[in-house]
Amino acid sequence: MDQTIKRRWLLSAATAITGGAVLGSVGGSNQAAVALGDGSVVDPSGGIIRTPPERFATLPDYPFETHFASVKLGGASGARVRMHYLDERPADPAKASGETILLLHGNPSWSYLYRHVVPLLVEAGHRCVAVDLVGFGKSDKLTDRFAYTSQRHVDWLAEAVFEYLDLRDVTMVCHDWGGMLGLRLLAREPSRFRRIVASNFGLAEGGRDLGPGWAYLAQWQQLTQRTEQLRASQVIENFTTSGLRPAVRRGYDAPFPDDPSLHGFRRFAVLIPITADDEANPAIRQTWDVLETLRTPFLCVFSDQDHVFHGDHSGLSARIPGAQGQPHVVIKDAAHFVQEDQPSEFAAAVNDFIERTR
Repeated sequence: MDQTIKRRWLLSAATAITGGAVLGSVGGSNQAAVALGDGSVVDPSGGIIRTPPERFATLPDYPFETHFASVKLGGASGARVRMHYLDERPADPAKASGETILLLHGNPSWSYLYRHVVPLLVEAGHRCVAVDLVGFGKSDKLTDRFAYTSQRHVDWLAEAVFEYLDLRDVTMVCHDWGGMLGLRLLAREPSRFRRIVASNFGLAEGGRDLGPGWAYLAQWQQLTQRTEQLRASQVIENFTTSGLRPAVRRGYDAPFPDDPSLHGFRRFAVLIPITADDEANPAIRQTWDVLETLRTPFLCVFSDQDHVFHGDHSGLSARIPGAQGQPHVVIKDAAHFVQEDQPSEFAAAVNDFIERTR
């Protein structure tokens, strides 16, 4: 990747994250154990916290019904965590297309990112399932930041999508970290997927020589670990062309009332594979073993003003057989969070792809 592009992205990230805040150590949680309306009790001392539901009470343009899947936390505790998801479909069954779309977000967003996209997909007759990753949105958060690993994220997704929801013949729409995890999910059971739509991400092993780019990546990682007033809305707004209204900024900050709730956000920054012995490298190689023989239709929908890729999807489209000959889309006047900047164009690209490959 061109080092000027990487430098611009990481320096912009630094500005977005700090927002003028002073770097310093992060604090602990002051949350106490709480009894919830569903009869469950969440105790931070047990490693799981749950964002108070009133944080989500007045979000603009997010009228969707709430659903939860229970998945194994992992490790020896036997604990389970809740993963939130939307499950929207046409009100009139006669208008249903029979298509199911799985939408995966990245860092530091949640299913709120798709709030303007989902209605347009449902209007076309499609069922839409949008999952909040553990640590994000209305899903449970973990008090131990080191409990977040890329392998666990894939395991949690697999249990929710394959076992709890048992989704099949899926069109997966994945963005940012949702793409890096989503392709690993696909590699486990490729037969469940009918199409893939990939947006603004790559899938590379650690250990590749990016020259001075590593210094800027290290800066990004340090900032996310040490910035006291870390706000998802500042990052997201800085990576849009349209900006965010105050109410929308509150929507992106809603999942993160205190520092422990931000552990998933902070952790993703240091889970980016950078070294040749990164623990994620074997799984990434195994994923590429599947992708390089994958003939499932694969469409890239990138954006021209993304700070990292600038519309260059060749890292995916040039290597995946199912991507050959597809009319890949680069949406104009959109930055990294293309669903914020151009939701109608994004939804149209997905709907057109489904219609063309049915």
